[in-house]
Amino acid sequence: MQDFEPPSNRDSNLVATTIEQLYRESSRKVFASLARCLSDLDLAEDALQDAFTQAATQWQTEGIPQNPISWLISTGRFKAIDRIRRDAKIGQNASVISDRISRIASMNAARSDQAIEDDRLRLIFTCCHPAIDRMVQVPLTLREVCGLTTEEIASAFLTTPTAMSQRIVRGKSKIRNANIPITIPELSELPSRLDVVLSVVYLIFNEGYCASSGDSLTRSDLSAEAIRLGRLLVDLSPDPEVKGLLALMLLHESRRKARSDSEGNLVLLEDQDRTQWDGALIAEGVALVEDSIASRRVGGYTIQAAISAVHSHAKFAAETDWRQIVALYDVLMLLEASPVVELNRAVAVAMRDEPLAGAELIEAIHQRGELKEYAPSYSAVAELLRRGGKRKRALSAFERALELTTQQSERRFLMQRIAELRNHQ
Repeated sequence: MQDFEPPSNRDSNLVATTIEQLYRESSRKVFASLARCLSDLDLAEDALQDAFTQAATQWQTEGIPQNPISWLISTGRFKAIDRIRRDAKIGQNASVISDRISRIASMNAARSDQAIEDDRLRLIFTCCHPAIDRMVQVPLTLREVCGLTTEEIASAFLTTPTAMSQRIVRGKSKIRNANIPITIPELSELPSRLDVVLSVVYLIFNEGYCASSGDSLTRSDLSAEAIRLGRLLVDLSPDPEVKGLLALMLLHESRRKARSDSEGNLVLLEDQDRTQWDGALIAEGVALVEDSIASRRVGGYTIQAAISAVHSHAKFAAETDWRQIVALYDVLMLLEASPVVELNRAVAVAMRDEPLAGAELIEAIHQRGELKEYAPSYSAVAELLRRGGKRKRALSAFERALELTTQQSERRFLMQRIAELRNHQ
């Protein structure tokens, strides 16, 4: 029986606040451990909700347990057993049900904090199992491991919530029907599984570093989780790209405080107060970039991290070595060309040469029919057109970017630019 806090911690407001905070910060940890135990993502989700519901009533009378996460995992396990018994169909093999219940009940609930954390890495590898369609792996991980809503994931993938929901359901069914184990693969299997896992971790970071929707520009819980997973992967795999990805995330994270002002408004990179950049994260990130490059087996994450490192070396925006950045984007285009990489290169060209040179490159991407639903492409070309004196075209592009943007701080920035251009017509 788990010890509970003394009666002073049974205050109803404290209990409600604690449960809300736990759900926000730790529910996916609890879910990952339940998923490992139950081998059924739908059942684990139901058990998670049941455990939090039980906590809302039991903690009011008994107090908050000393280890609430372990309590939730243990309670979730037994709630899952109750569901299995309740949902068992007449005529179903009683021995199968009994064996399943025995296995779940025997799972050790008193696991270390590290073991609970590692369950999330196990779940990522499960969601990225090669038996699952590549189109399903990433959104399934974002939903199950990170708790992003179907709407948020659909927005990131430029598709509808209905279509995305169907993908996620297919992925969960595959894990259940194919009995895919929730475990970290053997070292020999890692190389074939790593690419997708790295892309998932980076998507988690991106959603935390620049949230796709909502009032806040960032979600520090997601970016911190991605960095934690990145560190685990560095310990797990010698692949230089793992170091490259961790470096990229650390270098971006170093600028978090400077990305918005005191009112939560977006601050462009060139306008940021660089004294707010985190020197310790920069130093760690640069060291990882150098280690990865020294291996001579660099990939896309390492090159992107090198680009970010160039920015970090400039004490002032005017000191940025844009020639080197464009050269690095040229290398990145050879490694993994994409319209988004091409967009970022165009912005770098604009900073190296002049605004309209970059605007022309972005407009060429749109003319090919690419990135036409991607808000950053319109905000980027709009800013370059504005700086190049093409106010009418800039206004039209800013308005299109606003139509496609749901993140509130970005919307405020775009509306400010639109108002400025309209006032000067």
